[in-house]
Amino acid sequence: MHLNDTIVAAATPTGGAIAIVRIEGPEALAVCDKLFRADRGTLASQAKGYTLMHGNICDGTRRIDDVLVTVFRAPHSYTGGDMVEISCHGSAYIVGEIIRLAIEAGARSATAGEFTMRAFIGGKMDLSQAEAVADVIAADSKAALTMADTQMRGNYSAALATLRGELLTLASLLELELDFGEEEVEFADRTQLTALLHRIESEVEHLADSFAVGNAVKRGIAVAIVGEPNVGKSTLLNRLIGEERAMVSDIAGTTRDTIEECLTIDGVTFRFIDTAGVHQTDDQLENMGIERTRKAIAEAQIVVVMSENGHDNILTDIAEGQKVVRVVNKVDLCDGADVPEGWIGVSAKMGIGIDELVTALRQSVDTSQIMSGGTVVSNSRHYEALLRAGEALRRADEGLQMGLSTDLVAQDIRQVLDHIGAITGEVTNNEILGQIFSKFCIGK
Repeated sequence: MHLNDTIVAAATPTGGAIAIVRIEGPEALAVCDKLFRADRGTLASQAKGYTLMHGNICDGTRRIDDVLVTVFRAPHSYTGGDMVEISCHGSAYIVGEIIRLAIEAGARSATAGEFTMRAFIGGKMDLSQAEAVADVIAADSKAALTMADTQMRGNYSAALATLRGELLTLASLLELELDFGEEEVEFADRTQLTALLHRIESEVEHLADSFAVGNAVKRGIAVAIVGEPNVGKSTLLNRLIGEERAMVSDIAGTTRDTIEECLTIDGVTFRFIDTAGVHQTDDQLENMGIERTRKAIAEAQIVVVMSENGHDNILTDIAEGQKVVRVVNKVDLCDGADVPEGWIGVSAKMGIGIDELVTALRQSVDTSQIMSGGTVVSNSRHYEALLRAGEALRRADEGLQMGLSTDLVAQDIRQVLDHIGAITGEVTNNEILGQIFSKFCIGK
């Protein structure tokens, strides 16, 4: 990691009205001085932190663009180092010229995520907060943004820090006993230790269990629309998203592959998947589509079963945690009394009952903990670390119950500390950092 040089990159995509170019590092202000001419003649290196200056970017005597330059001085910046942000017009040529001039003045092109990595290394945020920066940028719904913002502001880190602090105290007491091993002294009361392990194990399991909702909200709640051929699945998809996305016809087997579209309902993104009709057929292509339908059912958080007669024979196995919403379609052609209890009567063609269906879908996802700022896990790396921490906690608990030696119990608790520390970055390595920050955009 090259943390002591000066880097430059565009922090915004080109093509908009305004773009921002960031320069960060020990020579950031000096580099800016070489290409920026302030209206009042003030150099960026002479300005106080949080100063905004207007002027021109110049290549010798040639003016490139009139810009605004914001000066941030260490440690009061995003990264903790000296930094300037140049707000210019969004022309790709202008942005490219500013970056070129900055490189000629002594900066180098930043790598993906390098600004945020420097913020992590500089102690401005922990690793889970750094990862949340990317989630905030990628958030496409209110729920996803709320979840990422909560993590970025440190609520998640604070909960983990509390757990880790209690475990550190226990580990210290156990390891202190090892120093007095010959005297057979117990500094950690075994009853209290067991009770604390049970409580921490419960909290770790609670965090891990929240991943099911957190990951689904982050990626979009997968909703598989399934049923026999010609029950109106494609018509329902088109009705929900408000456009003719799926092809509709009276010919059985028209849909032979899954079609996916997204819709945001009350701040939550749903990924609707129109599937091939499930039935017995000798057509090889239709069978391939039916197999994909079964896969979509297995992977969905919500399964919308469509029928014309209130039967859902196509569903065989529903996984734990999956929700099923049953819909009788084409109620405009029959008496509403034909809708069985627990089913929703709709007419996908006429728009009847769609509001009731949308309400049922939204109620199938409990986001109260997310919307209230509670701690919810959405990162698969964090989820895996929590699972491993839970396993180590159970080994420690079993070791206490079996009367295993103090050093073995302490070793398991140390593993818990390592797994939790890996989430926040207290325990990490360059390979992990490289994998995380390589997924960021350049300039972030």
